[in-house]
Amino acid sequence: MTTEAHAAERRRPPLIAVIVLLTAVLTVFLIAFAWPSARSEPRNVPIAVSGATPAVEQVKTQLGQAMPGGFEITAVPDRQAAVQRIEDRDAYGAIVLDSAQPEVLTASAGGPVVAQLLTQLSARMDSRAKVTDIVPLPKDDPRGAGLAAGALPLVLGGIIAAGALTQLVRSGPKRMVGAIVFSITGGLALAAVLQYWLGSFEGSYLGNAGVIAMSIGAISLTLLGLEWLIGTAGLALGGATMMLLGNPLSGMTSAPEMLPNGWSTLGQLLPPGAAGTALRSVSFFDGAGAARPLVVLACWLLLGVVLCGLGAMRTRGRAVQPRHEASAVAA
Repeated sequence: MTTEAHAAERRRPPLIAVIVLLTAVLTVFLIAFAWPSARSEPRNVPIAVSGATPAVEQVKTQLGQAMPGGFEITAVPDRQAAVQRIEDRDAYGAIVLDSAQPEVLTASAGGPVVAQLLTQLSARMDSRAKVTDIVPLPKDDPRGAGLAAGALPLVLGGIIAAGALTQLVRSGPKRMVGAIVFSITGGLALAAVLQYWLGSFEGSYLGNAGVIAMSIGAISLTLLGLEWLIGTAGLALGGATMMLLGNPLSGMTSAPEMLPNGWSTLGQLLPPGAAGTALRSVSFFDGAGAARPLVVLACWLLLGVVLCGLGAMRTRGRAVQPRHEASAVAA
C-alpha cells in the first residue's frame, strides 16, 4: 500500500464513530417528526362565544376544566360577530349559546383537527348543539389531506433546487436565476395539481401558486446563499433546518396552536409554516390573515438574496487577490 493510501486510511473515522453518528442522526429525525405529533394538543386556541354573560362564564369554566389552557375565549355579541371572527381568521370556531338551539361554528378549512375537537366538545357539553362548518374544506378533499401532504414537497422543492443548481451550474448569478425561475414553475405546477387534480385548494389559482413559489424561492435562495458563503456545510445546515424544524413545526397537518408552546411560534417564522398559514388564508379565507406569513416569506426571500450577494462579494474578493499577487510578482 502506498504512502498516500496509508494517509487516506488514517484520515477515515473508525467504524464505531460512523455507527454512533448514524444512530444520532436517525434519533434526531425521529424526534423532529414524531415529537410534535405526540405532544399535539390545543394551546390557547382562539374561539368566540356569544350569549348571556353568565352562560359565557359557564362555558369558560367548562372548557377550562375539560382542557386547561386549551382555549383563548373571546366574548362576542351575537352569531354574526362570531362568524365574522372566523372568516377574518381571528378565531378557529365559536359557540353560540342559544337557549332554543345551541350551535357550534367550526372552520375545517382553517384547521380540520381543531374543527373535529370543537365538534367532540359540543357533544359533551350539550347533546342538542348543532354543528355548522362556516368555512368547509373542498368536497374533493374533505379531510384536507392534500394540503397536509403538500408540506413536504414544498420543503424538498427548495432543498433539491439548491442542491441541483449548486452541482450543475457553476455561475452564482445563474444559480440565482435558476432558483427564481424554478420557484415560479414549481409553484404553478404544484398549485395546478393540488387545485385542479386533487381538489385540495379553492380561491385564486395564481394566488395559491404565488404562495408556493415564494416558499420554494425563500428556501432555495437561502440555501444557495449559505452554500456560496460557507460551502457544503452551509447547504447541509440550511437543509437540515428546513427539514427537521420547518417541516414538522409547520402546523399544516393540524394547526400551529396544537404544537408545543414556543415551537409553534418558531414554526411560523420558518418558510414551511408561513407558507402553510398563507395558503389556508389565500385559498379559503379570501386572504384574511395572510399578511404576517407573507411578510415572513418575503423576509426569507430577502435574506436569501443578501446571502447570495455576500457570497458573490466573497468570491470576487478571492478572485482579485491572486491577480494582485501576480501583478506584484511581475513588477
